[in-house]
Amino acid sequence: MTSPNPATAPVPATATRSDHELVEEIHRLKQERNAIILAHYYQQPEIQELADFVGDSLGLAQAADKTGADTILFCGVHFMAETAKILNPGRKVLLPDLNAGCSLADSAPPEKFRAFLDRHPDHVVVSYINCSAEVKAMSDIICTSSNAVRVVQSIPADRKVIFAPDKHLGAYVQRATGRELVLWDGVCEVHVDISIDKLKFLLGKHPDAKLVAHPECPPHILAEADHVGSTSSLLDFVQRDPGHTFIVATEGGILHKMRAAVPHKHLIAAPANAENSCACAECPYMKLNTLEKVHAALLHGKPEITMDEAVRVGALRSLRAMLNLG
Repeated sequence: MTSPNPATAPVPATATRSDHELVEEIHRLKQERNAIILAHYYQQPEIQELADFVGDSLGLAQAADKTGADTILFCGVHFMAETAKILNPGRKVLLPDLNAGCSLADSAPPEKFRAFLDRHPDHVVVSYINCSAEVKAMSDIICTSSNAVRVVQSIPADRKVIFAPDKHLGAYVQRATGRELVLWDGVCEVHVDISIDKLKFLLGKHPDAKLVAHPECPPHILAEADHVGSTSSLLDFVQRDPGHTFIVATEGGILHKMRAAVPHKHLIAAPANAENSCACAECPYMKLNTLEKVHAALLHGKPEITMDEAVRVGALRSLRAMLNLG
């Protein structure tokens, strides 16, 4: 048997590696597997840096839809990897940690959502992309925080609309469109944990600061905001606005891209309701993905996302309805 070339052979899985060695090995495996790495803005900086594409839910769905890679490694949470699989049934989709869930998706168990829909017949069902494949399959059209207003506006005014699962995003869409929506009672634990008292203290301490906020935040946070939008929209705003200081009310991972884009500006994470006054809003599920787990997923080809084909086809229909809006 021919011995492997030490210059090209993978490092044994049991070896202790530096981050630099892990990144080099990940790049090697990525080429070997013809893999693409997609990462959400809320991932750890080191994972954002090695990804082929970093974006919000809409951008990631579009990137997953267009890839020609054999393997999609999704550094995000479970519903994001599911979305990639829905759009790419013939490709292997990996999630570094299957425990990387989502409190918002978990707030809409499929069986309870089905019963809710049965109590509201003849409604168009708009579901936020932060939901399970099963809920997507029960929906008429999916939306993201980037296009939620546009999606609802695309529905004829005489049609009744259910919006799920985020009631705060739904309430924001109601105010923006003037439409009355039936809202599912779900929330994102990260955005509802932002402290309004600490936020007002920060605004008082930095009177020239502008507050930018994600629409998953509760109304009392959005009422203080100078700009409300998706993570991509918040990133765009801090780049084009002439202001110098910004308080950012969303998951703290976005600050990595923001600081790279506007190193001359002062960016402050909105504080959470933690005892530590410096604590920012952070999604524990997003942070489950690590360099070690990314490497292991590429090395072993698992954990792999699988789903029932009938569910996938139903979810694909509602996702395509969104993507076809452009």
